[in-house]
Amino acid sequence: MTSALAAVTLSLAACGSPQAATDGGSGPLKVGIVYSQSGPLATYGAQYAEGFKAGLAHATGGTGRIGDRAVEVTYIDDAGDPVKAVSAAKDLIGKGYRVLGGSTSSGVALQVAPLAAENKVLFVSGPAATDGLTGLNRYTFRSGRQSYQDVRTAETFLGDGRKVLVFAPDSAFGKSNVDAVTAVLGGAGAEVTDIAVPANATDFTPFASQIKAAAPDLVFVAWAGATAGAMWQALDQQGVLTSTKVVTGLDIRASWAGFGAGGTKLNLLAHYFDGAADNAAYQALKAAVPGGKTDLFHPDGFAAAQMIVHALQSSPDDVDKMVTALEGYAFDSVKGRLTVRAEDHALLQPMFQAKLTGPDAVTATGTVSADDAAPPTAAMKG
Repeated sequence: MTSALAAVTLSLAACGSPQAATDGGSGPLKVGIVYSQSGPLATYGAQYAEGFKAGLAHATGGTGRIGDRAVEVTYIDDAGDPVKAVSAAKDLIGKGYRVLGGSTSSGVALQVAPLAAENKVLFVSGPAATDGLTGLNRYTFRSGRQSYQDVRTAETFLGDGRKVLVFAPDSAFGKSNVDAVTAVLGGAGAEVTDIAVPANATDFTPFASQIKAAAPDLVFVAWAGATAGAMWQALDQQGVLTSTKVVTGLDIRASWAGFGAGGTKLNLLAHYFDGAADNAAYQALKAAVPGGKTDLFHPDGFAAAQMIVHALQSSPDDVDKMVTALEGYAFDSVKGRLTVRAEDHALLQPMFQAKLTGPDAVTATGTVSADDAAPPTAAMKG
């Protein structure tokens, strides 16, 4: 195994009074987390991992065990590379792991998920937002939101406008956003077009000019990664932010300054930001995160741990029973009440509206309920 795939194994505290399983197994309960420790989404991965550790401690009452069995978590870096992720997942499955999590990248998640069905292991994907995971197979779940939920939130900003342009990278993540906008806003009568930007683009001025030439009523920007600052600067300099209504998702806190002078002109849909909700799970996460500042993908890791603990409590050695236990599972997490929809494993959850009031300050302007943000039910494919 290369250094990039070096695993770190931790025994973490589990709950004092879980549902003890009676499947007859013994030894530690092994969980493999394959995610971005390095690569373009490493910051997202770091938040997910911090959230997972906090969620595991919270869900298990801080004791490190489910029944009389220790929970052992192996963290492996996929660097955002589907080939490395698949290799790592296969290696873990070959070693007898029945539970996998992680997948910071949508492209990675779409490659790892089929392995779950082929090998009958539980897979709880992380921040990967592609809608393609929902209903992909009965062994695949998600602990974060999906693109459709972002778009349902964006729909609240449309008003009387009908001409919508999606500005997104040419990637699985970008395509999922285009598909979601087309389904939601196009389904409501809007005319939807898109500009697919090469993932390696660094000069965004030509693309900003294309947006202005299209003269849309609303621009839905779906972006992630290190080039976001340059992209927003180009859109602001070319007058896009003042010539039309621009809606985008609120990224991690470190990116907020990257909005630049135009940040306060944006209408923000938010998967999460620190203080968006206040409950026991949020307080537990806040206490565990360095500096006490929670961020965008901490809740995804926290919820993943809650889901995995619930699955292992129901039956630590029978994956089919784990799957059944998660279907329809409703639980209180950092964002509020989450529900795993039984039919397709969509994770129903509240979403938020916000405005930037400064480079490091955001104000909530509304909440979209889990029901109102829910994607349509997908047919289970496998």
